[in-house]
This record gives sequence, structure tokens and C-alpha cells, in this order.
Amino acid sequence: MSSLFPTYARWDITPIKAKGAWLTDKSGKKYLDFTTGISVCNLGHVPDNVKQAVNEQLEKFWHTSNLFQIELQEEVAKQLTAASGLDLVFFANSGAEANEAAIKLARKATGRPKIITFIDSFHGRTFGTMAATGQEKIKTGFGPMLEKFEYVPFNDLEALKAAVDEETAAIMFEIIQGEGGLNAGDPEFLLQVEQLAHDNGSLVIVDEVQTGIGRTGKPFAFQHIGLNPDIVSSAKGIASGLPLGAIIGKKELAEAFSPGSHGSTFGGNPVSLAAAKVTLDTIFDNEFLEDVTKKGEHLSSLLTEGLSSIPQVKKIKGKGLMIGIEMNEEAAPFIPAAREKGLLILTAGTNTIRLLPPLNVREEEINQAAAILVETIKEHVYEKTAGQ
Repeated sequence: MSSLFPTYARWDITPIKAKGAWLTDKSGKKYLDFTTGISVCNLGHVPDNVKQAVNEQLEKFWHTSNLFQIELQEEVAKQLTAASGLDLVFFANSGAEANEAAIKLARKATGRPKIITFIDSFHGRTFGTMAATGQEKIKTGFGPMLEKFEYVPFNDLEALKAAVDEETAAIMFEIIQGEGGLNAGDPEFLLQVEQLAHDNGSLVIVDEVQTGIGRTGKPFAFQHIGLNPDIVSSAKGIASGLPLGAIIGKKELAEAFSPGSHGSTFGGNPVSLAAAKVTLDTIFDNEFLEDVTKKGEHLSSLLTEGLSSIPQVKKIKGKGLMIGIEMNEEAAPFIPAAREKGLLILTAGTNTIRLLPPLNVREEEINQAAAILVETIKEHVYEKTAGQ
């Protein structure tokens, strides 16, 4: 009997070693990992340069407190502000904590209570971020939600206009809804969201927890559209698997986060920051990001070509190396089937297969993964058809 709460539907895999795009379980079986810890290990497992930086920091000190001047915090904050075009950073431990900070900052800075988010969004599982999430299944059984959050359909400008009022502190959204099915915001719609918010004196919060840190081929996904957000949340890929989250905001918001207004004991831990500094230096390189775009296009083209004859496949979607295969049926059965063939993948929403390979994945690994996935989908579809 396990001593753990059964909060996760765990796979029958016990990892003992991982390197690059590969994970080995205790039986010795090797898997091509296109989950990367759910968009966390963006440089693959145990990247050498990150490992070296972490070991060097471990020899210095592990933790002090945010009462001290921590040079690494300033250095990583400058990397994030330079890459995002924003001004100030607060460090947390996770994406949920980052989004909590974003919500608190927006409400305090505006003096308004309401946050508008979108149906099928996902912003975390704390009480604040759970309330911000536009999926009822996340909230089931937890009683009344934190006020005031309002949810509108994604890409529906008229519904949004009807929801925005003088109580609206911020409109919060993902550029691509990672957990909700890889639903992308229409660029024109998102530009209008920003204009609507700013005309109303509201803030724009972009949740880049999954889409950020190079995942879509830009440092942050909002940069594909040319948005000018007030607050951006980040986590997952920021420190190559060590716990770190952050919000990046405009300097006009500084007064709302004055001393004592918010905090985090472990936020901005020096070991995580050492990992982040090297991770960001690698990923925010222009040539590296251009390569992410090319690899994403290659993977999408292989899937499009290989699955073109399968009517159950609706479309290939996503951006960069955040790719989804939207099906006309539930995606869940394809995950263990691919796993049996040595490929680790995820679902997004109900009907979408999600691929999140390392950003430095090799071309031959992309080719291998695409071949396994095409074979898996074809076998499943043909078996299902033969059984009817």
C-alpha cells in the first residue's frame, strides 16, 4: 500500500535514469520522452551546463532568506526582463504560485476585485488559481470558490465586452491553452483583448507557465502577436526541472508590491536560480529559438503527412515544439499505446494528443517519435474499425 495520497493517476513506470530526450525505467526499458516533465525539462534531462552550475552553487550555499541581497536573483531577473520587455520580477516556486502573485498584484494595483479568464483555461490548483481556472472539473468537491472571477468563451470578443466592467482588475489568459486542449487565441482577438482591458483601466495578465521559455519559438508566446502585457507569469521550463516560478511586470506596478505585501520563503532559491541562469542563457539565444521553430515545423509536417489518410485526425495544431493532434475521439487510449512502443506523450483536454519534446531534441529523435506516433494511431484506428 502506498503512503502517498492518490492525487495522481500514475503510470507504471519507475524512472532510474534520464538524459537528454531519453528516460530509462527500473526494468531497463528506454523511452523517448516527449513530455519533458510537462514542458519543464526544455533542455532535456540533466543538461551538462545546468548540472555544472547547480553543483557549483551547492558548494557555495543552498539557502539563506529573501532578507539578504542575492546577486543571482538580480542576474536572472535581468535575463527575464530583457527577454520579455518588462521591468520587474518576483520569484516564486511554481506556476500556481506565480499566478497567485499575478492575481494579488493586479487586484492590489488597481483596487478592483474581479479577474476575467476564459473557459478551458488552466491557471493552477491553489484556491486562487483554481478559482481562476475555467474548467469545472478542477473545482469539483472543494466548496465555494474564491470571488470574484468570471469566465467567458475563448476568442469571443462580444462575450468579453459584456463581462468587462468598472470592477475588472485584469483579464488573464494563455496564448495557447496548454491543459485545455491546445486551443490558440486568435491574434486579432488577443490584440482586442489588450485594447479593451487598457481602455477600461484593467491590466493584462498573460499566463506563460507552459508556453514560455522558448517553447513556441520565442522567449514568450505573446511575442508572436506583439502584445504589451502588464504581467507575465512563468515557471515550468525556467530552471530545467528545479522548482522556480516568476512574474514579470511593468515598473508602474512596483508600489503595489512594496515590502511586506507578498513573499515566498523558498522563492528565488539560489540553487534553482543557478539552474535558471544557464537555462535562460541557452534558450534565449536567437539561433536556438530559430532552431525550435524549424524543429516544430518538421515535426508538424511529418505528422500531417503521416496522418493525412486518417479521418479520425481533425488537425495538427500548436506552435514551435508545443504540438497537438486533435482527434475526433478521446485521446486517452493513445497514450499507453505509444508508451508500449517506447514513446512518452500526453493528452490536452479530452480529444488532443500533446507533444512537448525537449527544445534541443535531435532530428533523428523527432523522426523516430513521429514514426511511432503515426504507427500507434493507425493501428488503433484500424483495430477499432475492424472490430465494428
